[in-house]
Amino acid sequence: MSSSSSSSSASKIIGVLLGLGLAGILFMSRKLKKVIKEDFGAFVERFNLLPPPPPAPPKAPHLLSALSFAVSDIFDIEGYVTGFGNPDWEKTHDAATRTSPVVSSLVEGGATCTGKTVIDELAYSISGVNKHYDTPTNPVAPALIPGGSSSGAAVAVSANLVDFALGVDTTGGVRLPAAFCGIFGFRSSQGALSNVGIIPVSPSLDALGWFAKDASILRRVGHVLLQLPYSDPRAPKNVIIADDCFEVLKSPMSRVSQVVIKSSEKLFGKQVLKHENLESYLGSKVPSLNQFNNSNRNGELKISTMRSLAHAMLFLQRNEFNSIHGDWIHTTKPVLDPATSAQLEVVESAVDKAHTCQSIRSETRSALNSLLKDDGILVIPTVADPPPKLGSKEILSEDYQTRNFSLLSVASISGCCQVSIPLGFYDNCPVSVSFIAKHGNDRFLLDTVQSMYASLQEQSDIASKNNSSKNTVSQEESAEIAKEKVFSPESWEIIISKFEFNASYKNDFIYILLAAFLLHCSLNNLLLTFRGNTAFKEKKMQKAIGFYTEAIKLNSDNATYYNNRAAAYLDVGSFLQAEADCSTAISLDKKNVKAYLRRGTAREMLGYYKEAIEDFRHALVLEPTNKRAALSADRLKKLFQ
Repeated sequence: MSSSSSSSSASKIIGVLLGLGLAGILFMSRKLKKVIKEDFGAFVERFNLLPPPPPAPPKAPHLLSALSFAVSDIFDIEGYVTGFGNPDWEKTHDAATRTSPVVSSLVEGGATCTGKTVIDELAYSISGVNKHYDTPTNPVAPALIPGGSSSGAAVAVSANLVDFALGVDTTGGVRLPAAFCGIFGFRSSQGALSNVGIIPVSPSLDALGWFAKDASILRRVGHVLLQLPYSDPRAPKNVIIADDCFEVLKSPMSRVSQVVIKSSEKLFGKQVLKHENLESYLGSKVPSLNQFNNSNRNGELKISTMRSLAHAMLFLQRNEFNSIHGDWIHTTKPVLDPATSAQLEVVESAVDKAHTCQSIRSETRSALNSLLKDDGILVIPTVADPPPKLGSKEILSEDYQTRNFSLLSVASISGCCQVSIPLGFYDNCPVSVSFIAKHGNDRFLLDTVQSMYASLQEQSDIASKNNSSKNTVSQEESAEIAKEKVFSPESWEIIISKFEFNASYKNDFIYILLAAFLLHCSLNNLLLTFRGNTAFKEKKMQKAIGFYTEAIKLNSDNATYYNNRAAAYLDVGSFLQAEADCSTAISLDKKNVKAYLRRGTAREMLGYYKEAIEDFRHALVLEPTNKRAALSADRLKKLFQ
């Protein structure tokens, strides 16, 4: 066989390899477009409420600058009818004459409101199912329910349609869909924020909440809503694990409580960890539950404390909802989902029982405030069960409702602030854990989440890998194994054996094939980087982040990929991720001026002013004529002084 024919064969194989690579990318992108429905059914109405112009330099930008958000269809927006999850409600009510103050404060803080999202009918259930507007698709588990009542808001954030979203949490309306959609969900302390311009469900239980995918964004939204001035974060002195609550979980404890335990030990030391039986503690501290049990026993010999707490919560919800909206229901006779109708028909009008429930609220808040004090965190599961399948009878079963409401009632009854934190997946279902802080300690809870989340992710990944190694191989590992098989020496020997080569050309041909493989990988990286840069220019930051991430997976030693992703993270306000990427870029390239500038910007937004000044000064050392570095360093120096 001649040398020219050998080269010709090699060229053909290179062409085939590159062609297959490009074809694979195109095939997968088309396949994803077909499967994923536009907006996942999250929105009922789209519009844009634009923020004021950003302040001119050297003033710092608005805290929520460049972020987008959505609001559940329970918040008033001037000129729009607040639909409350029911078409008959929308038909019988006028358009709002003013926008809810909490929405206005977010817009004034620099964020753009892009629309209203689906809620459960009359915001009354936690399933996320709405027969009038269709159930939004859970982005992380399309065959499972998204959870409610703020289903559309959770879905919009989980699907990267917005950076954050607002909801109302009465009996779990923010925490549960956050857990089911694999994102953060924060329930603020009851009464901490204005409820003006928000349709009430149960005033004793209602609390404003918000969703985010990023701990930094979650915290920044909280600072704007709660109007918190800057202060140094405090580390928790007590991390209290409610052991009895974790015993009811269907997913292993190692995937939940152990993640928090190991993270707390690593960050704060073993001395902060405490263990509590929450059932026993509340049973001894909330005596009014016994009185409520006596009137609610219905032949049962004994009702657990947590179950009693759930019963009290549901009684308050039904009683107060009926007193506010009962006349409209009786007069209008709206078309309601049978499940909603059945729940509303259970309403009891016992005045004494209502008074007892108010006593339970007061005693539960006092008990938790005493347990947690100013520097404690209570750790419980957000939910007891993974998300049920769409259309499943489990959603309405008493066992499912009781197990989940028992956990959700702790914060709802006490009025304490709570955050649901995503911890990855188990058996293809999202896993979460919840932190609770005393009533009014919202800032402390937000700061704790931000300071702990990177460590929680690390421990969750370790637990997940341990589980994968014991059971099945992950998709990523499967891909790596496939690559190893395809590009192993044995595979190449099989390929080569198909050709009748002269021995003298065999080694040359192996080098040609190896070069083709390396070229294939390089072209993949170039393609991903090009797509990332294009998405960045088009302001499609989440897409850009995705492309840069894929490029990093193929080549983790390229500082430019980390630097580019950091720029995208900065644009969407993910400052912790941006800081981490810049640090990696700097470790790979000590003279990367852009990495120092971007890390300085990220640290400035996180409030780490001394470190930010150091980064801007280092950029000036590398590039003395850089005006941006000089202005930023001078501005921060004056601010810090």
